[in-house]
Amino acid sequence: MYIDGEWRPADGTGTISVVDPATEMEFARVPAGTPVDVDAAVRAARAALPGWAATPPAERGARIAALRDALKAQEAEAARIVTSELGAPPGFSKAVHVALPLRVLTSYAELAASHAFEEKLGNSTVFQEPVGVVGAITPWNYPLHQAVAKVAPALAAGCTVVLKPAENTPLTARVLAAAAHDAGLPAGVFNVVTGLGPVAGQALAAHEGVDMVSFTGSTAVGRDIGASAGAAVKRVALELGGKSANVILPGADLARAVNVGVAQLMANSGQTCHAWSRMLVHADEYDEAVALAEAAAAKYADRVGPLVSARQRDRVRGYIDQGVAEGARLVTGGSDAPRSPGYYVSPTVFADVTPDMTIAQEEIFGPVLAILRYRDEDDALRIANATVYGLGGGVWAGDEAEAVAFARRMDTGQIDINGGRFNPLAPFGGYKQSGVGRELGPHGLAEYLQTKSLQF
Repeated sequence: MYIDGEWRPADGTGTISVVDPATEMEFARVPAGTPVDVDAAVRAARAALPGWAATPPAERGARIAALRDALKAQEAEAARIVTSELGAPPGFSKAVHVALPLRVLTSYAELAASHAFEEKLGNSTVFQEPVGVVGAITPWNYPLHQAVAKVAPALAAGCTVVLKPAENTPLTARVLAAAAHDAGLPAGVFNVVTGLGPVAGQALAAHEGVDMVSFTGSTAVGRDIGASAGAAVKRVALELGGKSANVILPGADLARAVNVGVAQLMANSGQTCHAWSRMLVHADEYDEAVALAEAAAAKYADRVGPLVSARQRDRVRGYIDQGVAEGARLVTGGSDAPRSPGYYVSPTVFADVTPDMTIAQEEIFGPVLAILRYRDEDDALRIANATVYGLGGGVWAGDEAEAVAFARRMDTGQIDINGGRFNPLAPFGGYKQSGVGRELGPHGLAEYLQTKSLQF
C-alpha cells in the first residue's frame, strides 16, 4: 500500500489476482486491503490535510504540474500496464488512457493557480475552502483517467486523498502513486489502498474520517454509497451508468454520423459509460443507416480489444442473446466467441430495436449497438429520454442550430454536436440515475470546495 508517502506492507495476507484479458493468464498480484489499511490511509490523509490546505493554490498547482511531468516520464510503462490489465490495444492505451489524464493534470495545474478562491459580495467576503479528506473509488474501464479526474481537482482544491482503485485494474493506481512520490507530494496528501469493493471500498466510504466520497461505477453501488453518505451527512459525487443516444436528424451527414457513432461505441471495446449504444434514425433513412452501421462495425472485428474479465464478457453475451430472444434483428456479430484465448466479443449491431427492449434500456458495457427508428423529432426526443439514465449523447443535423435546439431538450449531461471534440475543461456528469455532481474543469474543482462567508 502507498500510505503516508511510503510503500507499506498490507495489514493482511490476502491478495487479488490481476489477469490479462487477452491471454486469460494471471500476471500480477496486489494486496487485498482491509479496514485496517483503509484506516491507516485515512489517518495519514487527515494528518496531512492542514498543511496541504494551507499551501498557496499556485504552489499546489506547481505540485500537480510536477505530478504530470512525473507521470509523463512513465508514459510508456503506464500504457503497457493499461494494456495488460484492461486489454486495451496499445495505441489506444497511449493515445487515450494515458494522454487524456496528462491533459487533465495540466488543466488542474493551471486552474489551481488561476481560480478565485475568494470573492467580495456586498459587505461579505466569501472563501472557497477544501472539503477535507476525500475517499476516491474508481472503476476499471478508464483506470488512470478516472483516478486523475478525482485526484487532480481534489489536490487543486487543497483536499487530501485516499484512492481505492478497481480490483480488475489496480496497477495503474500504483503507477500514479509512484509518480506522486517522484513529484514530491507531501506525505499523506495522496494515498492508495488496493482491495475489494465490498471490503476496502465499503470501509473507505463509511470511514468517519472521510469528508467526501467520489465514486464512479454502477448505479446500484452508487445508490448504496449515496445512502451511506447521506446518513453521515457527507459530501458525495457519483458518476454512474449511462445508455446514451446518438440522434441523427434528417439533413445530417448520415454516413459521417453513423461511422463516428460506431467508432465512438467501439472505442475501449464499448466499455465506456457514455458510449453511444443507441442510434436513433429517421424511418426514411433507417435501412441505409443499418447498412452503413454493419459495414462500419465490420472494420472493428480485429481492432477491438477483449473485455476486462470473463464475467464482463459473459454479461455482454447474455445481453446479445436477450436481444435476439426479444425479437431484435441481429445484423452482424453475436454472442459466439470470435477468438480464443481472451475475453473477446464480436462488434455487434442490432436493427428493428424497440424502445421497450432490454438492449435499448439497460447499460450493456460492450461493443453492442442498438438501432432504433423514429417518426419525427418529438418521437426521437421521447425515445432518447425514455431511460433512467442521462449521461452522454450525440446529435447530428444539417443545421447546427437545429442540433442545439434538440440537444437542449435532452435529459443528458453532456452532448456532442455534429461530432464535437472532447474538452477537458467541460463538466462531465449525468442527469437522473447517471449520477450526482460533475467532473473536469472548474465545475469539477467546485465539487471539492465548500464556502465560508464573512460579513463586515
